[in-house]
Amino acid sequence: MKAVVLVGGEGTRLRPLTFTTPKPLLPIANQPHLERQLAWLASHGVDEVVLSMGYLPDAFHQHFRHDRLGHDVFGDVTLRYAVEDEPLGTAGAIRFAAEGIDERVIVCNGDVLTDLDLGAMVRFHAEQGAEATISLTQVDDPSAFGVVPTQTDGGVIAFVEKPAPGKAPSNWINAGTYVLEAAFFDRIPPRLNVSVERETFPRMLAEPGLLFGYQSDAYWLDIGTPEKYLQAHADVLAGRAGRVPAPNAREVSPGVWVQGDAMIEPDAHVEAPVLLGANARIEAGAHVTSSVIGAGAVVETRAELSGAVLHDGARVSHGSSVRASVVGADAVLKPDVALAAETIIGAGITIPSGTRISGGRVPAERE
Repeated sequence: MKAVVLVGGEGTRLRPLTFTTPKPLLPIANQPHLERQLAWLASHGVDEVVLSMGYLPDAFHQHFRHDRLGHDVFGDVTLRYAVEDEPLGTAGAIRFAAEGIDERVIVCNGDVLTDLDLGAMVRFHAEQGAEATISLTQVDDPSAFGVVPTQTDGGVIAFVEKPAPGKAPSNWINAGTYVLEAAFFDRIPPRLNVSVERETFPRMLAEPGLLFGYQSDAYWLDIGTPEKYLQAHADVLAGRAGRVPAPNAREVSPGVWVQGDAMIEPDAHVEAPVLLGANARIEAGAHVTSSVIGAGAVVETRAELSGAVLHDGARVSHGSSVRASVVGADAVLKPDVALAAETIIGAGITIPSGTRISGGRVPAERE
């Protein structure tokens, strides 16, 4: 089975992290999010994936060791690359990436973390004789999403984009995974900027019996904002998206996971859930709770982390604190720095001693 993963967005809401790293390659609990998606797809029988790229395509090539043949292999999945010369929208990107494919295709957004049962969704799609099926998930407040009310058999009735609070006809929203028959691609004009959510799918409503919604209570999260990016780490640590939070992680005490030769020094205070990457170190006198620490990252003595995410090589110097914030790769917090309220520090940045930041963004330089 083949799949297309849409990874072309600029990830503006997660800047400055995405100045240097595309959003799908940002780590979730020390594993690039896209790798988690590929493993999920492979577990449901997908053996070939086309990455639909636009923003920073070389980063994907380098990460997956792209070769001159235009494809390579990640685990049991063969990867191919489709690079847009200019933005084509979601529908245009799907058609461009699926060029030459004449069979059923799974399509998913590159910023969704889910354990959706793809096999069950594909069976539902086939049983309904659908041309396109949209995965749907329930949310408490659908006002920030595209709402998709359906009939009892799953047939889509309408699309309501970001309804006013309390005015939504349903709390089932478009969850960003689609099952599409090859005939669907003919509905999309080639090489044009077209939205599948706002144009292609709504136009199908004129032909009843072709477009369905598949309702699922599976875990689902859009990781595209600082709040949700942090939540993704917390959810993975809590086991909501799989028992083991990261590859090769071992549980050294309940809820405390380490990879490789990570070190927790005696007299360091660590409260689960916590994940330490390979060669990471928590020094004596540090206090760490509900946090993810990347490979080679260091938390010095008297530093405090709570709900924090440190990317690979980051350093939190003595007396500093990080609360519900992200410190990018190789960034350094000098002594007595305090970060809070979803602050994001870009890769390679050094924050001077005594700095206090709440809800801020400290950008990395563009390359």
